Amino acid sequence: MKVRNWLVVVLLSTLILSACGKKEIKDAVNWPIKDFSATSQAGKPFGLKDLKGKIWISDFIFTSCVDICPPMTANMQKLQKKVKDEGLKNVEFVSFSVDPKVDTPQKLTEFANQYQIDFKNWTFLTGYSQSFIENFALKNYKALVKKPEEGNQVIHGTSIYLVDQDGNIKKSYNGFKEVPYDEIINDIKALQ
Repeated sequence: MKVRNWLVVVLLSTLILSACGKKEIKDAVNWPIKDFSATSQAGKPFGLKDLKGKIWISDFIFTSCVDICPPMTANMQKLQKKVKDEGLKNVEFVSFSVDPKVDTPQKLTEFANQYQIDFKNWTFLTGYSQSFIENFALKNYKALVKKPEEGNQVIHGTSIYLVDQDGNIKKSYNGFKEVPYDEIINDIKALQ
């Protein structure tokens, strides 16, 4: 009888202690993001230091995109609303333009306004060269960004990325179709 009671106590203690541990993000990648210098949709300087200590969700878009950027931006807006509804604090959203020559701060603001974006915690970035964003995406996000010689449609991926408070990419998700909102919310909670 004593052994059985002891086993029950050990089992319960193990369960309680494991529940108190920090949640893990499944398949986390931990890719560090290098510092960058950009301009926000408000025309203000913006860099990695502005995100220090914050959890952030980022993606790559451009304002003259005819296919994937509008639904991706709508999906990010839906995620922004879910983050607010969950009461999650200290979460930022960042959209990097992959067509910085065309996407002025004013164009980014006009684009964002079509989606009722809350600029309190969502920044759209431009103000760097095309070669910078192509190299930045590849080296930091392991993502392809390429502006073809002909036409105005920039090639880029459809992922959205979760970045921790220290500027490390933790995970990427489909940002175009079948966005795993619940998984993203749970992963954000695991970082808080």
